[in-house]
Amino acid sequence: MRTPRPLLITYMPDTAERSRMPVAVYVLGLSVFALGTSEFMLSGLLPAIADDLDVTIPQAGLLISAFAIGMVVGAPLLAVATLRLPRRTTLIALISLFGLGQIAGALAPTYALLFASRIVSALACAGFWAVGAAVAVAMVPVGARARAMAVMIGGLSLANVLGVPAGAFLGEQLGWRSAFWAVAAATAVALAGLLALVPRIPLPEQRPTLGRELRIYRDRQVWLAVAVTALAAGGVFCAFSYLSPLLTEVAGLEASWVPWILGLFGVGALVGTTLGGRVADAHLFGVMLGGVTASTVFLVLLALLAPVGVAAVALSFLIGVSAFFTAPALNARMFNVAGAAPTLAGATTTAAFNLGNTGGPWLGGTVIDAGAGFAATAWAGAAMTVTALALAALALRLDRRTPARPTRVVSSSASAPAPTPSDGASAPAARPR
Repeated sequence: MRTPRPLLITYMPDTAERSRMPVAVYVLGLSVFALGTSEFMLSGLLPAIADDLDVTIPQAGLLISAFAIGMVVGAPLLAVATLRLPRRTTLIALISLFGLGQIAGALAPTYALLFASRIVSALACAGFWAVGAAVAVAMVPVGARARAMAVMIGGLSLANVLGVPAGAFLGEQLGWRSAFWAVAAATAVALAGLLALVPRIPLPEQRPTLGRELRIYRDRQVWLAVAVTALAAGGVFCAFSYLSPLLTEVAGLEASWVPWILGLFGVGALVGTTLGGRVADAHLFGVMLGGVTASTVFLVLLALLAPVGVAAVALSFLIGVSAFFTAPALNARMFNVAGAAPTLAGATTTAAFNLGNTGGPWLGGTVIDAGAGFAATAWAGAAMTVTALALAALALRLDRRTPARPTRVVSSSASAPAPTPSDGASAPAARPR
């Protein structure tokens, strides 16, 4: 019989508050809106940045790559570095550092300084995602984890729908630096919300240690969750990264249509996040398997029907729905299998998504360089999602063979005793941090 996993200490609101999502989770979603806007807005600002700083557009594009790599590296590093720090204080420090990175970017007189500001912003963004995800799931019952993550991911969806187009508009009307100032202002609002509304989260009296947290990586389910997340995200972004030339050169649409269709993808992402967050808590594997299957089908259809403009537009929306429908379940799954180390669980999920967001476009570019054409990126993406589907099915099979993972709940109410752990061990006391 397998040794029971360490128990996850979870902050819980009072009984009267459990039926609704805490306001603090929405504040985290607002913070993610600012983070996501900064991460993705450069795609619409590259020509202006290149012209102003006297670099080529490909050189300006490296600013996007630097941010993605900073997210992959920064999430686990910041999670480890802040492991024993108070969660609320860590969030405030990271969002403040991110805001300073935006101000530095807005004032940067040279490409090198702008590049450095993007790295700093990426590290702060990665750390905030990791710690914020752990805080979000700690403030809700176990059965509402996916819904809490959907609120955070919804901030990212809104960034694609509203923030990125608004950044492009500001960049065109007032210069690219104005977009950085706007994100800095949004970050200030998020900081105020964190200061006012995010509570101190109870943690075990026994301080977390790196060695204990790193034990989660001995579990094959953790690595399966990483692989499924990276492949599911990478498959979608393998095609999405080259959607603009696919729409203009394969589907034959005018370039003026591209921003609207990208916005349509963002609307689909928002719809998918909302639906997935509502369903995933009750049917986690159903959402994972169903969402990845849908993404595979839509990618295959895009590869086959790319020359048909109407079909390409409709499938852009549907791929946004299916990809983000799956995202809350992918996040919640990691916390379920790595609940003994919630901060590293959030960091690992963040790194996994960004591995997909980096690897998928690389595979798509390789396919295009090989002469297969823009539509072939959808075939390559479908190959990635099929692999993700197979690994998710394997994870489900293994999960059914594994004893249930005990979860200890600590209530914020002094009168509400915590349930006794299933293995009978005495639980450590918790103190607010």
